[in-house]
Amino acid sequence: MKKYMMWLPAMILVLTACGDSFLDEEPKNFLGLENVLVDTKGFNTINNGMYGYVRQEFQTWGGTNTLVGHGACPYEVLQTGLDICTSTIVDNSLALFTNYSFNSSNAYINNRWRWAYGIISNANTMINKAEDASVNWTNADDKVYFQAHARFFRAYAYRQLVYLFGDVPWVTVVESQYRNDFVRTPRMEVVEHIIDDLEFASKYLPADLAKVKDGQLTKWTALHLLSEICNFSGNYKRAETAALEVIDAPYFSLMEARFGAFASKPGDPFSDMFKEDNHNRAGGNRESIFVVQSGYSVTGGSDASTDWTRRAWVPAYYSIGGFIISDEYGGRGVGQIRPLQWWLDSYESQDMRNSEYNIRREWYYNDPASALFGTKHVITEDNTLRGRCFPTTTKFDYMPASDPTSNGNMKDKTRFRLGETYLLLAEAYINQNNIPDATNAINMVRNRAKATLADEAEVNMDYLLDERARELLGEEMRRFTLIRTGKLLERTRKYNEVSGLAIKDHQVLWPVPQVVIDANWGLKWDNNPGWN
Repeated sequence: MKKYMMWLPAMILVLTACGDSFLDEEPKNFLGLENVLVDTKGFNTINNGMYGYVRQEFQTWGGTNTLVGHGACPYEVLQTGLDICTSTIVDNSLALFTNYSFNSSNAYINNRWRWAYGIISNANTMINKAEDASVNWTNADDKVYFQAHARFFRAYAYRQLVYLFGDVPWVTVVESQYRNDFVRTPRMEVVEHIIDDLEFASKYLPADLAKVKDGQLTKWTALHLLSEICNFSGNYKRAETAALEVIDAPYFSLMEARFGAFASKPGDPFSDMFKEDNHNRAGGNRESIFVVQSGYSVTGGSDASTDWTRRAWVPAYYSIGGFIISDEYGGRGVGQIRPLQWWLDSYESQDMRNSEYNIRREWYYNDPASALFGTKHVITEDNTLRGRCFPTTTKFDYMPASDPTSNGNMKDKTRFRLGETYLLLAEAYINQNNIPDATNAINMVRNRAKATLADEAEVNMDYLLDERARELLGEEMRRFTLIRTGKLLERTRKYNEVSGLAIKDHQVLWPVPQVVIDANWGLKWDNNPGWN
């Protein structure tokens, strides 16, 4: 039986058979490497499985198809304890990432590692099997098409690993024998491999969006991520050109007019982008570049545990007397994290992103049976701390009509969009000390928001990070952004009263999970500095 290191999960949908046994048979309907990855149809089956694996990036506990169950707060650990938000007292496991008391045995940290290497294992299998001369391809370019997908997925997984853990093993094969002597590859060497994968993906993934389905990887998805990673690597010129390739493509534009199913209702173009069914091009959104398809109970969609982002940002207002669960207030949230005050105060009054459709600052009692009905609720410190009521983004509002008490946030999730591409371009220009062009890139985003245009004299990396918070709160993985720009410690200590006092210098990196260190007993690893 083929064996894999314990923290490299085996193939999705692909099983391997045990040999050397009198029970050996030749099953007719068995899914194994030998009878699946033999033709274009088989590769397409496994490729679809890869999309499903990526969809579970923030899978919570439960669910019918869970590959890596993370617990209640997998998304929140990349947001809280930084410069944009803090956790409430709802979930004690999340508090560890606010007061920086987590360690190498933490389940969230372990599961980030497991999820990433699960993708890498699957991607490597696809890449390597595609080289088999016996594969029956339907079209001449099928081989590079599937390898491009696999190399993007591998890059996407390694992106998380290098940001969070630093040096990690660069693995390109699925071992036929158990190994316990993996070597940690230097972080920036892994980053260069990520860049190679994304360059390949950008060359061979589809470019014509008219020929792909919503959520499918394209050349532009790879180029957007390439721009980000090149900013991390120090190759700022390539970060610039990759971003410009996306911006100059004929398929994308910033959304400046109302669109979608809610266009006739109160709102604005920015809020339209986060309405149900509006995330994709099919819904009229020309800004979307990579959207994870999370529609509830549809083929290729999610279940109630795939994503609980709504629980993170939407407060548990209904636990206050005089409130009931309502679509108006985002459905059933729990309020696990809340934005910091500086973010709320950073908008100009006319900034579209500051409108009542994008930030909910006021709450009115909505229970018709209450004597308080229709009156304004005064937000108290106690309710804020308990996650019951606080000003917050509306990006993740969701309430299924059939089940208003549902846990999940079963609408599609935007991972990359053009608004961020402009800000990645600005980052590349700032890193090249090209402030005029950086200012112009930032002002493309601010102009859409009807905000006062930035002046060159004020543009620097901190200004850009402020603008990213205004534009991308909840969408970007803020921990990645702060690590890439070298600002995690400085800004956390400046803006977060709780976490700023708790964080230590070495905690910019997470510790390697202890179970991984123990499993690699053939080659002893020291943990990241400060974690031994």
